[in-house]
Amino acid sequence: MKFVVSSAALLSHLQAISRVINSKNTLPILDCFLLDLKGSTLSLTAADNETRLETTVEVNSAEGEGSLAINARNLLDPLRELPDQPLTFDINDETLEIFLYYHNGKYNFVGLKGDEYPEPKPLKDSFMTLTVEVDTLFSGINRTVFATADDELRPVMNGIYFDITTDDLTFVASDGHKLVRVTTTETKGEGRSSFILPKKPATLLKSLLPKESGAVEIKFDENNAYIAMSSYKMVCRFVEGRYPNYNSVIPQNNPNTFVLDRLTLLNALKRVAVFSNPASNLVKFQLSEDKIVVTAQDIDFLTTAEETIPCTYEGNVMNIGFKASFLIDILDNIPSSDVRIELSDPSRAGLILPVDKEENEDMLTLLMPMMLND
Repeated sequence: MKFVVSSAALLSHLQAISRVINSKNTLPILDCFLLDLKGSTLSLTAADNETRLETTVEVNSAEGEGSLAINARNLLDPLRELPDQPLTFDINDETLEIFLYYHNGKYNFVGLKGDEYPEPKPLKDSFMTLTVEVDTLFSGINRTVFATADDELRPVMNGIYFDITTDDLTFVASDGHKLVRVTTTETKGEGRSSFILPKKPATLLKSLLPKESGAVEIKFDENNAYIAMSSYKMVCRFVEGRYPNYNSVIPQNNPNTFVLDRLTLLNALKRVAVFSNPASNLVKFQLSEDKIVVTAQDIDFLTTAEETIPCTYEGNVMNIGFKASFLIDILDNIPSSDVRIELSDPSRAGLILPVDKEENEDMLTLLMPMMLND
């Protein structure tokens, strides 16, 4: 088997799929890329035990066809240092010895048999199909993935929950402290269904989707999804388990509200939070009629910070505390110049909502408060 391929095209495709490969694998072949040549199309695949990502690149002057696995580092590390030029792969089909020729050099190594590479499980006959526009899928994942957990005891929280109805699609993520819910009417399901997309494939999709166009087709049963994009195909296993009833934790009556500029609040938080206690990262909001006073202190090091933000506040005078890093994360991911914050009392979750709503999209974020000592 022999073929010629552009080094830049090969590198960009390999780098995109290489994020699937774990640093430590139980199966040595999962340290490899699978290369499969058919005609003038070279399929490139990377996988771990749960996720598989495949893409294709066109090659020139191909002779023969077949598949083999090549250690990812043997391909990627030298390619990163090469300027764009044609690469010639010459592979001995019997011994799997690979000679790679470039402009002023060559290197060689031995591959592994392609048929030893694990195959994905096929979907059950009862699978369902969800078609989502690239922008809608990217928006939903991008705005929720930051709120997913890393919790070994509650694995269902370690992914994005897709709640599909015949009217809309809702993306939900929560780590028990913060929650994000994004509902779009751009996408509708064939019926009522749901699944939990793990954080790793969600993060991979977040990096791939901005370069894609058109629609993404997701075929899924209760365990796996086959996700087809214009340039990539992904197969991933879902997080098993039942997602909590996310609507039940959203407080309904929140009479204390204020609207203010998102960046003003975000930048004030970033400045004040520097002086908070490193263990708790607590910032306190003192809410009164025409202003919010944001304070933080670290008694151990005798540091305090205070910043006043003018705003129109409707409600009772109140002190409430939040973990600064969580609130900063939420404000960083809200696509609106102004935000509305709704509170009921200092012990119940606060809602942070975008004032400028996107068309056909409804976003809600929730943050649990921290207890104040005073």
